[in-house]
Amino acid sequence: MSGTRRVVVAISGATGVVYGIRALELLRDLGDVESHLVMTGPGRQTLAYETDLSPADVEGIADVVHGSRDIAAPISSGSFATAGMIIAPCSIKMLSAVANSFGSDLVSRAADVTLKERRPLVLMVRETPLHLGHLRLMAQAAEVGAVMYPPVPAFYTRPSSIDDLVTHSVVRALEHLGVEAAGIPRWGG
Repeated sequence: MSGTRRVVVAISGATGVVYGIRALELLRDLGDVESHLVMTGPGRQTLAYETDLSPADVEGIADVVHGSRDIAAPISSGSFATAGMIIAPCSIKMLSAVANSFGSDLVSRAADVTLKERRPLVLMVRETPLHLGHLRLMAQAAEVGAVMYPPVPAFYTRPSSIDDLVTHSVVRALEHLGVEAAGIPRWGG
């Protein structure tokens, strides 16, 4: 792929919409990555519960916005080159759709395209505790190439705020897409 890199950011209905928002902010700040946002209906509901932002506020951070029902969007085709996709947060329902190749909406279709094209797909799965069905879905998604990246905080960084925890998790998750965002503490031994 030549020119600007493209990254798909999907926000599903799990708690933790701040992870998807932070991914969009970090991509915007890099300047050389074109972000493509898809937010599910439940993601929009969770946004209202967890933040004071409107869907339009979040959409304003992205370079391109696609409707979750628009299965004809460019990101639904393998011929539309991207650096990969992150679902942040990823609900168990979305994990199930990805693991079972059930492309019922644009998020699950774009995730399936990402996997079939052998591009990185990062799933920031948000659920706890996990039962065996959840674990099997994670294993199934990993077997076809997805990276499971639950946003587990790293305390060696000595975070002083929730923002520190969120940023560290998102920066590390984006690295799996080949996106390097600076400014987080690294383990130095």
